[in-house]
Amino acid sequence: MEQRFPQDRLADFVRRAMLAAGVDAAQIDTVSENLIWNDLVVRTNHGVERLPILLARVRRGVTRCPCQPRFTRLAPAVARLDADHGFGQHAGRLAMDHAVATARREGVAAVGVHDSNFFGTGARFAEIAAKAGMIALVLSNSVPKVAAHGGHRPVLGTNPFAFGAPRGDDRSLLVDMSTAGLAGSTIREHLRDGTPLAPGLVIDAQGTPVTDPASAQSGTLLPAAGAKGFGLALMVEILSGVLTGAGMADEVGSLYEDLDRNGDSGHFFLVLDIRRWMRIEAFHARLEALFGTVRGSGPEGAVRLPGEMRWETYDESRAKGIRVQSQTIETLDAMADDLGVDRLTAPPKPAA
Repeated sequence: MEQRFPQDRLADFVRRAMLAAGVDAAQIDTVSENLIWNDLVVRTNHGVERLPILLARVRRGVTRCPCQPRFTRLAPAVARLDADHGFGQHAGRLAMDHAVATARREGVAAVGVHDSNFFGTGARFAEIAAKAGMIALVLSNSVPKVAAHGGHRPVLGTNPFAFGAPRGDDRSLLVDMSTAGLAGSTIREHLRDGTPLAPGLVIDAQGTPVTDPASAQSGTLLPAAGAKGFGLALMVEILSGVLTGAGMADEVGSLYEDLDRNGDSGHFFLVLDIRRWMRIEAFHARLEALFGTVRGSGPEGAVRLPGEMRWETYDESRAKGIRVQSQTIETLDAMADDLGVDRLTAPPKPAA
């Protein structure tokens, strides 16, 4: 079961809850926008569903509010951001805005982030660059949940990466994926829905395959495509963890389980200004020619581009309201009671 809420109403609820939890105005702006965007494109496991645990970490003092993020210029096109243990969504927005501004000046930009936390989806940040007419690559390490190829203990995170490129119709190409066979949040979705996992994605401590989502929560994820996914996960760990000075592997904390320590995660942003290579209109034309070839490789409507369905749900969510699962609504209402703010389900107050 689910219920739809107007975007403005859901965003207002998020902002009121964050304010009541002691979050500063700067982080309220960036984090609320990030959560709502993910719900608009139905990346619900990175939307308002995460608000209770995010605010629990604020109240435990492990997510800093206010934080004092600081950029260090390493070269004309290279910078490092000390996120000061604030929200990862806030650090990600600061880093991407800085990268876009730098790429506009230098043609390319690389920004590394350390002392950060869970930042949601890389796609949100890649889209910011794409809307500015740029190509972006966004990487983040995360708490170890994934075995090395051939191993059976968790040593690396799901270590997602995202890629964004602009299109002429304002519907950016967005690729966003985990380097594991599935994301940890997908297990929670299966647990909520009572559906088994596909085989070959999770193993237990003895290396035995697991399909029960309840058992999988304490199991170990396998890398996507075996050695290939493991190699990609290492790449993400090196760029976002080793290079940035952030936590690495088991130095990265769990969003849900490590409520007495900072996340210490790291992120990496690479941005290219397309206009240094060609006119943006020429890039759009070449990109659409490529997409036409790709779509023509199968029956009409059978081949879809990465992120295409997300934009369709984005339009639907804006027109009809954002879908929120009943279990999430109950959790949000309980959080609201604890914070002393109006519930999400409370009737909207008339305008003054």
